[in-house]
Amino acid sequence: MLPFNKPYFTGNETKYIESAVSSGKISGNGDYTKKCQSFFEQNFGIKKCLLTTSCTDALEMAAILIDIKPGDEVIMPSYTFVSTANAFVLRGATIVFADSRKDHPNIDENAIEGLITSKTKAIVPVHYAGVACEMDTIMDIAKRHNLYVIEDAAQAIDSYYTGKDNVKRALGSIGHLAAFSFHETKNIISGEGGLLAINDEKFINRAEIIWEKGTNRSSFFRGEVDKYGWVDIGSSFLPSEIIAAFLWAQLENLEQIQMVRKNHWESYFDKLATWARENRIELPQLPDYASNNAHMFYLICDSLEQRTKLLDYLKQHDILAVFHYISLHESPFYDKLHKGGVLPETDRFTDTLVRLPLFYELNPNVVIDVLLKAAF
Repeated sequence: MLPFNKPYFTGNETKYIESAVSSGKISGNGDYTKKCQSFFEQNFGIKKCLLTTSCTDALEMAAILIDIKPGDEVIMPSYTFVSTANAFVLRGATIVFADSRKDHPNIDENAIEGLITSKTKAIVPVHYAGVACEMDTIMDIAKRHNLYVIEDAAQAIDSYYTGKDNVKRALGSIGHLAAFSFHETKNIISGEGGLLAINDEKFINRAEIIWEKGTNRSSFFRGEVDKYGWVDIGSSFLPSEIIAAFLWAQLENLEQIQMVRKNHWESYFDKLATWARENRIELPQLPDYASNNAHMFYLICDSLEQRTKLLDYLKQHDILAVFHYISLHESPFYDKLHKGGVLPETDRFTDTLVRLPLFYELNPNVVIDVLLKAAF
């Protein structure tokens, strides 16, 4: 069976892990942690970065930083992973789900403003498949209504947004806060792992405290205070140096990994274009303002029945393709709490989206050749 995903190893992961172990500093916030954080700050224009044990943790830190409390409302797409919502639900927030765009699973920026109430605290755009949401509109809405923007950039490393000012900005560097993932299914991996990106300087000091279990330990080790103690809420969000060492080996090879993935993505797009059109299947669409980081290649079928046939056909030919999110507004946990009505585009993507295998060592022609022999 050709897998949907296969983690790629550069060859230096175990070397750097051995280096971290031999240093005697493996508990976190050591040299490899600092290397990874500096990489994001210097390469993607982020003011301050903190490694976390997961993207989920980074989102939970963001919810704490903006002081989410019971009764607050947070607007986000329904077509996303549960962690996007859980981070705010854990603090007592009510989630207000917005529909997706017609041409892309990203949040429909034109649906946001009508969902804002006096209780709204934040907007959480999710850059699905590493493709940018329309951030100029979202940031303008947030500014006019005094709201925070937290980018869920889990899939969006090395992806960019070009705004109306013609300036290209890295995803994760635009909102007040952002969260990245290094789960083994992502472009750059550490097994599990994440990163909190801080673009509003007022959050930096408190973020370090929350990151260090609610203590001012980081300030102590910088010599800014003569002792450290419990000064705020927090948790054990920072990862071990072993995870950071693994991640550093990946980040060093970001350019090469991205080049290969983009070549695979473009092979899919170019060679399946005619076949897709003949079978009433849509290929991914990239807005003019968005770059492509080749996180994912997906197809949009014209019905649930067609998708089922397509997945079964690929499985019969030993290729594992998968669908993706189930609409959160219709989930067993939240369906009775959702008050936003029908979200037709979200439900359409839930029923019709198929993700094809995409990983570094893939030969995309194996999948392409099988698909070109079939009609749906």
